[in-house]
Amino acid sequence: MSVFEYDPPDRFIAGTVGQPGERTFFLQAAGSGRVTSAVVEKAQVSALAERIEELLEEVRQRFGEPLEAAEAAESDDGPLEQPIEEDFRVGTLALAWDAESSRVIVEAQQAEEADDEDTEEVEVFAEDAPEGRDVLRVHLTAGAARAFAGRAMKVVAAGRPDCPLCGQPLDPAGHICPRQNGYKPGVM
Repeated sequence: MSVFEYDPPDRFIAGTVGQPGERTFFLQAAGSGRVTSAVVEKAQVSALAERIEELLEEVRQRFGEPLEAAEAAESDDGPLEQPIEEDFRVGTLALAWDAESSRVIVEAQQAEEADDEDTEEVEVFAEDAPEGRDVLRVHLTAGAARAFAGRAMKVVAAGRPDCPLCGQPLDPAGHICPRQNGYKPGVM
């Protein structure tokens, strides 16, 4: 299949399409006149943003402060590039630090069609795409990676609010809270 590589991208963002509770999450990279849009799960976006922050903190502790500290990328709050055409659905995300170029590398591999229950070792950061799967690989400066993580966390948080009792998302059509046994307080 294909490796969609952006080194560096003009734009790399997480975004959504749809109403809270029915949103589809995308990772979208743009550059050199092309756009790649990969569908991801909300939990994947959240985990990627958190892990980017952890990676940058680890790099700061190991190599010192100045990793392009002066270069703070502008936050990108614009919408996803239109039209949104799904290139593939992400199954595996990988994250690495390239010390030689001082870049964060984000790799999103296409989900494999699950024919059987065999576990398979996933090859990450290979030059070519794994057999039968597409790969989105993006090289980001520390500032751009931090800006991506900030926007991604905003996108995740913009969904339905959580129930203060059970922590499950509140549905606009109504919420049956297991902690209330389906009853509203004070209603008899």
